[in-house]
Amino acid sequence: MLWQPTTIEIIEKACSDVFVPITVGGGIRSIENIQTALNSGADKVAINTQSVKDPSFIQHASKTFGSQCIVSSVDVMRIADGKWEVFIDNGREPTGLDVIEWVKKLESLGAGEIMLTSIDSEGTKKGFDLELNKAVGEAVFIPVIASGGAGTVSDITDLMAESNVDAVAVASLLHYDLATISDIKLGLSAQGIKVRM
Repeated sequence: MLWQPTTIEIIEKACSDVFVPITVGGGIRSIENIQTALNSGADKVAINTQSVKDPSFIQHASKTFGSQCIVSSVDVMRIADGKWEVFIDNGREPTGLDVIEWVKKLESLGAGEIMLTSIDSEGTKKGFDLELNKAVGEAVFIPVIASGGAGTVSDITDLMAESNVDAVAVASLLHYDLATISDIKLGLSAQGIKVRM
């Protein structure tokens, strides 16, 4: 699959205007896609669907570019108490994969980070799935980024206090001006969580 020129232009524009590390995801299907993203200024790529369809792709990618460039994006839905299933194609297709077994496999294949999104919590602004993030954070040694559910600063501080995830991804919280980045950092610092101010 080749990206459209407009996709490459968007990546290049974002990377030229933003001076924090950028991870590019969506439609990463080949080593060439990764090379294009990195050449366009991205620091990392996030891969979900292709890793499920061909797990060796993660291994190949991490050996080619280094594990620090390869973020395994994992979208999951709760299917029972303490059980979550991995989904692909933007959360539309179930895979039958258990999230805990899958993240362990991704780590063994060379993924450098896990970007964990709870489909159930995504966009709700009602807080993270604490049980999910705790379970995944305990299952792997690589960094885990929690995504899906942040609606208040306390949602983030609760997550950091009750799990060992390494970072959080927030969208609605900032997009709808529910909090600022400074608010989040101050809230974390107040709870004794080290954060660069």
